[in-house]
Amino acid sequence: MTVFFSLGLWCIYFCPPTYLRDHTRLSPAAMNALDTASTGGYLIYVSAISVVEVGYLVERYRLPEEAFGQLIQALSDAETELEIAPLNLITAQTLRQIPRHLVPDMPDRIIAATALSLNLPLVTRDAQIQSLTNIQTIW
Repeated sequence: MTVFFSLGLWCIYFCPPTYLRDHTRLSPAAMNALDTASTGGYLIYVSAISVVEVGYLVERYRLPEEAFGQLIQALSDAETELEIAPLNLITAQTLRQIPRHLVPDMPDRIIAATALSLNLPLVTRDAQIQSLTNIQTIW
C-alpha cells in the first residue's frame, strides 16, 4: 500500500533509514500504514510543500537545524521508501477540489490536493483535512 504522508511538527523525528516518525505522537493506524508501506516495499510520498515548510520552521528556530538536513538526506537516499510528491500543474488544478472554507491554510490545501491527485490515502492528524470527503485519510 503506497501512502501519502503529511509531515508536521509532531512527526519530525528521523529514524534512519526508514522514515520520519515519532512513536509517541503517531496514532496506531498511522504507524500501521507507514509500517505496511515500508515493509511491503511501497513508497511513502512526502509533499514538496512540506519540505519547504520544514526549511521555513528551521529558519524561524521552531525546529532544530539538523531536522532539515535529515529530511533532505532521507529524501535523497535511494535506499529509503520516501519519495517527493511534486507540486505540479495537476496538483494546482486539483487544488480547486479542496474547499477553502474547510481547509483554509494554503500548504494544507496543497497537501490534500496532492494526495487527491495521486489517488493515495493521506496519513495526517489534521482535523480540517480529515473533514474532507473526497480523500481517504488515515489517523
